[in-house]
Amino acid sequence: MHDMYYLAIIWGGVVISYSLSGPTKLTPVLFFLAFGSLMVNLGILPHESTEFIRGFAEIGIILIMFALGFEEDTSKFIKGIKRSWGIALFGALAPFAAAYSVVMFYWGEPRLAIICGLAMTATAVSLTMVSLKSEGLQNSSAATGIMTSAILDDVASLAAVAILIPMATGEAELTLIGVSAILIKAVLFFAVITLFELIIFPHDSNLAIFRVYPSLKKFGMRGFIRISNGEHATLVVLLTALLISLLSYQFGFHPAVGAYMAGLIIKQEYFRFHPHPESDVSDKEDMNYHETKKIVDNVAFSWIGPVFFVELGTKITFDMDILVSVVPHVITLTLGILVAQIISATISARFTGNFQWHESIMIGFGMLGRAELAFVVMDIGYVQNNVITTEAFYTLMATAFFLNVSVPVLIKWWKPYFTGEKHMALSLAGKEICISNESVEED
Repeated sequence: MHDMYYLAIIWGGVVISYSLSGPTKLTPVLFFLAFGSLMVNLGILPHESTEFIRGFAEIGIILIMFALGFEEDTSKFIKGIKRSWGIALFGALAPFAAAYSVVMFYWGEPRLAIICGLAMTATAVSLTMVSLKSEGLQNSSAATGIMTSAILDDVASLAAVAILIPMATGEAELTLIGVSAILIKAVLFFAVITLFELIIFPHDSNLAIFRVYPSLKKFGMRGFIRISNGEHATLVVLLTALLISLLSYQFGFHPAVGAYMAGLIIKQEYFRFHPHPESDVSDKEDMNYHETKKIVDNVAFSWIGPVFFVELGTKITFDMDILVSVVPHVITLTLGILVAQIISATISARFTGNFQWHESIMIGFGMLGRAELAFVVMDIGYVQNNVITTEAFYTLMATAFFLNVSVPVLIKWWKPYFTGEKHMALSLAGKEICISNESVEED
């Protein structure tokens, strides 16, 4: 019965965390972690989680990553690549380089530096979008740029996790043969995902194979989702996510990588069972999709997924000696990533995405958050493989906290300049450059 008591305590903490995240406008993940840490330090939750809780937490992160991929519109994602590629590329390389450099300076361990760099790379888009929505800016062009860039950033980060984690954890050697083996496996895995996307999942496709063998259209994802007229659609998509997660695990990658990719390639059109439906039929089938998405989100973000973060929080024990010892590390890493992220994302948005300066700066602020993927990497490095030291783990956790706190604060501060209510200009080489919105109305 101990497992049931622990689960009741964890779920109680999840409810409390959500009640606190609204007024503070901070991501609930921070409160999940804080609650887990508080409970383990008070002796209410055990230092070593039971097998049931660990398994529950593993399912939780698979569901979270699937839900994050499932909510992305792949068509909008592809359209936004042209404008946002630079923001994603340089906005990911800069914080990785900053984190890598700081860790090498303090600890001098390349494997540790790689995994810490990965943890600080991906952007927490949900935190930024909630902050923008609270300021009424969720439909701005800057919000679109942040969303698209963050998706690209996360996909690239997942690819990097798939390639670099085995090397950082010692599962693959840092040799030409070892690196080549990981790259080959990564290419094969993403080739299989592409095969699912182009041939196995879709019913309607311009590929020649469907014209030559039209009977193949009967075996696409739509055929499985429509079992019992779509009543078991949630079970089908979750089974798909689990199977692709297991596939990614067989390729040597974390199951979360496969779960995210599964969500990304399952499209809303697979829930439409009729090629030319009447409007009422189309509305009903779209409702099937939205109901499935609602259930997936509820499972992932409300009662199973949060267990992962609470369980991860139990790894944070209050050791004043360690906390005091890592204060310089936290300050250096936080400032390093803050400066690197803002400058790289802002300049990239201005010169590769053609955003205005006030939009570019907002994008720079919006790319600061660190959430799900960061903590997945920390779990892999600290809990599962012992690559991340206790001091580095504390440093990463504290840095993620301060970066997340900075997002709503900076967005709120920049809003009047973004909307044109206030004016700001910089003087460069005797020339004044306006970096706020010159118009009263938002672009």
